[in-house]
Amino acid sequence: PQHHQQQRLKIYTKLKMKVQLSLNATGLKNVAGAFKGTSDPFAVVTHIPEEKGAKPAVIGKTEVIKNCLDPDWTKVFVFDYELGQEMTVIISIYDEVRKSGRHISMGSAIFEIGSLLGKRGNTKAKKLKNGGVIVARVEKSVGSGILRLKMKGTKLTNTEGFLRKSDPFFEMLRYSNLASGTTWDNVYRSKTVMDNLNPVWDDVVANLSVLCNGDTEQPVKVAVYDREKKGDHVFMGSFETTVNQLVEAQASGNGITLEKEGKKTGTITVLKADIVGTDELSKSFSEIKVDSSENIAPSLTKDDYPSFVDYISGGCEMNLTVAIDFTGSNGDPRDPNTLHHRFSDGRKNDYEKAIMAICRILANYDSNQMFPVLGFGAKYDGIVRHCFQCGPTREVKGVQGILDAYHHVFNTGLIMSGPTVFEEVIQTAAATAASAQDAANAEGKQKYSILLILTDGAVTDVGTTADALLQASDAPLSVIIVGVGNADFTGMQFLDDLKSSGKRDIVQFVDFNSHSSNASALTKATLDEIPLQLVSYFKGQGIMPNQPESVEKSEVRVEDEEEEIDLSLEFADDDDQDIVVGATNVTGRAAF
Repeated sequence: PQHHQQQRLKIYTKLKMKVQLSLNATGLKNVAGAFKGTSDPFAVVTHIPEEKGAKPAVIGKTEVIKNCLDPDWTKVFVFDYELGQEMTVIISIYDEVRKSGRHISMGSAIFEIGSLLGKRGNTKAKKLKNGGVIVARVEKSVGSGILRLKMKGTKLTNTEGFLRKSDPFFEMLRYSNLASGTTWDNVYRSKTVMDNLNPVWDDVVANLSVLCNGDTEQPVKVAVYDREKKGDHVFMGSFETTVNQLVEAQASGNGITLEKEGKKTGTITVLKADIVGTDELSKSFSEIKVDSSENIAPSLTKDDYPSFVDYISGGCEMNLTVAIDFTGSNGDPRDPNTLHHRFSDGRKNDYEKAIMAICRILANYDSNQMFPVLGFGAKYDGIVRHCFQCGPTREVKGVQGILDAYHHVFNTGLIMSGPTVFEEVIQTAAATAASAQDAANAEGKQKYSILLILTDGAVTDVGTTADALLQASDAPLSVIIVGVGNADFTGMQFLDDLKSSGKRDIVQFVDFNSHSSNASALTKATLDEIPLQLVSYFKGQGIMPNQPESVEKSEVRVEDEEEEIDLSLEFADDDDQDIVVGATNVTGRAAF
């Protein structure tokens, strides 16, 4: 039954989604100083919490790439992501200074993870004030467990010439099947063994979600290079394998042939290959407790239940429509004690706060940033209008455009009236959503729509509204109702709890006053059900996510530079030690 399927989906989507962040930079400014060669850059990723007063926390740092102003770091950062919980990170780039430990800043930039997911190819680029561009990409992290690997090379072909020996290191590359074709992405780089054609490399600890999407039969490539100080490393050979084949090679003791242009250039022996922790994800699912009266099987798989991130990564766009209550119960907007009053000192009323907090998150997933803004409950020419256009144009640009359209209504000679009726805006949004998805589907694309209703009072006819919502549940649409003010919202909660056999649950109601002092809590509560509702619609229609989009470096639009952010990071001498965040003027950003 539809209800049981939604319950299973809800269990799945409530588990926090893991994503992985990868970084590269181009055209960095050399800060090594005169006669000191070229900078050796590394990057530090720091999370800026939304909670007011909370301190930044370092997620980790990349490896150092020697003598390079165009670094493509292999280190990938894996962390939890949840729609509605804004996650902001600062990427800080430094030139390593080993002797003093006083690393030199090369620039920094702020990225919001949701805005990365909303960009084509999940990729975003920003200019650095000191020169250069930093590029960040985020994607879903699939699978669990780690591979502990140790390898050695034997009789590698020397690429250095007479009286010198190569300095070999190896890279591990992940196979990616994208919409534009297949690629090999570098995800690990070993340390270099100097002056040695029979190197024994240090142990590798590789995250399987990064190396092979948790699939131990997925192809993996190992490539060996001779390190050159200038960064133009010389290719020594490669081989393709899988994680399972590496484990088998360790058990058998058989060497793997390293080849270059079809010729043998050495032998690689696997000394250790242990897979650890692959059962953790299935264990977490099996421990989920489900009410037996629902008769729901708790066994879930990623193949049966694609995630919100799968659809967004495949290019699914989310269209937002905002509907605002202009009924008389809001009070005279000229009175500072009423809900629509516009303060001259820059303070925001509750409608403005809700628009800014919620729409800035949802706007990340709309590529053209154009939004319809509707009004209801106002009287024009003696007639009460239950659905009318706000602003001079059918759609407005960005969150500021939504605010401008809202403000514009008070200059149009309206009379704030009543009753509070939602049906027309729901029907309009549902028709628009269905039309947008039909047009997208014809081009092999996907679109999902969200109607955000901001209202100060209970709906006049709950039964009629419930019927409109049930009819709209067949459309690719979610309806978020935010109650502003101190009215009795019992009827709204009834709509939130509305269920009907064979129909999707598309409604979420949130009382603004319960979260009025915390924008982060408001967005989390408001958008909590969106991933479930989006997945349940497409899954119910038999529409699976498209292949992840890819984007060429030349196609990534570079955003303007930002002010430098001083996090006063303190680096320990040992590379494996934590990085301590000292004094900073970056604090939690959740307050309105």
